[in-house]
Amino acid sequence: MFDHARIGAIVFFVSVLERTVNFYRDTLGLPVVAIDGHDGPFALAELGETSLVFIQRPARPGESPVVVFALDGGIDDTAEALAAQGVEIVVPVSEAPDGGLTFDFLDPDGNVLSAHQPAGAPRRRG
Repeated sequence: MFDHARIGAIVFFVSVLERTVNFYRDTLGLPVVAIDGHDGPFALAELGETSLVFIQRPARPGESPVVVFALDGGIDDTAEALAAQGVEIVVPVSEAPDGGLTFDFLDPDGNVLSAHQPAGAPRRRG
């Protein structure tokens, strides 16, 4: 199921987006870009094959950062297979800010994990 996945992104929920952008860009020297998305502003830093995504919204302790597994396709099959194994899906398959698809689920300790596939990738395998 996730045997061909990679870590595509790490999502941070932050209290003040501008402060976070300044820290990661100006203090750490990362290539952070602020973006006006369809769900509101966020910031993005591309680090090789992994993206750091910063979204301004309240988060409870332990809810951030979220590791996002990058899928090439088959997101519906993946979500259904996890649910069939008793994994709690906390956000069903839905549109991601980049036009792709995503869903969130919990590991056994209640940590939020996410899966994402790019726009245009098939929702089902084969």
